[in-house]
Amino acid sequence: MMSILSKIGLLALVVFVSGLCVNAVQEPETTDETLQKRLVNDYNVYALPLPDKMDFAGEPVPLNDPDIRERMDRELLVNTYWQSNGLLMFKRANKYFPIIEPLLEKYGLPDDFKYLAVAESGLDNVRSPAGAAGFWQFLKGTGREYGLEVNDYVDERYHLEMATKVAAEYLKKSKDRFGSWTLAAAAYNAGNAGVNRQIERQELDNNYYDILLNSETSRYVFRILAFKEIMSNPKKYGFNFRQQDLYKRVPTYKVKVDTAVTDFAVFAKKFDINYKILKLHNPWLRDTYLKNASGKEYFIEIPEKGYYNTTGL
Repeated sequence: MMSILSKIGLLALVVFVSGLCVNAVQEPETTDETLQKRLVNDYNVYALPLPDKMDFAGEPVPLNDPDIRERMDRELLVNTYWQSNGLLMFKRANKYFPIIEPLLEKYGLPDDFKYLAVAESGLDNVRSPAGAAGFWQFLKGTGREYGLEVNDYVDERYHLEMATKVAAEYLKKSKDRFGSWTLAAAAYNAGNAGVNRQIERQELDNNYYDILLNSETSRYVFRILAFKEIMSNPKKYGFNFRQQDLYKRVPTYKVKVDTAVTDFAVFAKKFDINYKILKLHNPWLRDTYLKNASGKEYFIEIPEKGYYNTTGL
C-alpha cells in the first residue's frame, strides 16, 4: 500500500509532466503576427531625459534654450543607441585615457578634451578622406606647422604623445583668441578663421551657442558633450561591462635610435617581437625602414616580454 505522502508525490509528478506536454503542444507557431508581438514586447527604445546641468571644461551649456536642448538631445540619442560603437569607446578609453589624461594636464588643457579625441577619431589611428590622421586628426600642413615630422618614413601625427602636445598648443591658441574653451573646441573642427568669420558676419559675442555654423560644426561640440555624459555614466545609459572586458595597455619601454634602420623586421627580432607588433606600438613609423640621414634621435616603444605570442620567430 502506498502512503498518503507517496500518492501525493506521484500525483504532483503526473501533473508536472502533463503541464510540460500541454505547453509543448500549445506553443504558438512562428508566424508574422507572433514575431511582431515578440518584437514589440521584447525590444524597447526609450526617450532619454536630459541632465539638469551640463558643462564643457567648466563652461555651462544653456539647456534652457529650446534649440540647444534639441541639439543636445539628438547627439545623446544617436550615441546612446549606437551601442556597438559606444561599447568600443569604453573599451578603448580604458586603454588610452590613462595616457591622454596626464598629457592634457601637463600641457594645460582641461580634462574634457579627451572626449574631443573620442569624437575626432574614436580613439583610433584613422585617416580621413581629407587626409587628416591620428587620434587628433591633423592635416599634413597643420602637423608640420606645429613641428611634427610628416614624411614617407615618419608621420608623428600617429605618435600619440607628440600629437597630443600639438593639439594642446592649437587649442590653447584658439582659447586665447576667443576666450572660450567651447569655441576653441568648435574651432578645432571649423578652423579659427572660419569661426572668427562667422562671429564677425553675425555680429555676435564669442559664444558658441549663439552662432549659426555649418551642420558639422553645429553638431560637433554637442557630440563631444554626449560622449562625456555617456562615458561618465555608463550604467545610466545601459552600457554594462566588467573590467576584464576592457582593452588594456601593454607595458613598454623605449629604445633610442639615432641611425638609419635598414629593416624593421630584423630590428624587431632583436627584441623578441615581430614586425607587426613593432608597428602596432609605433604607428608613426610608416615604412619598412628608416633613412635618418640627419642622425635625429627617435624613441621606439618595445613591449615588455611575456605579453605576445612570438613562438613563430
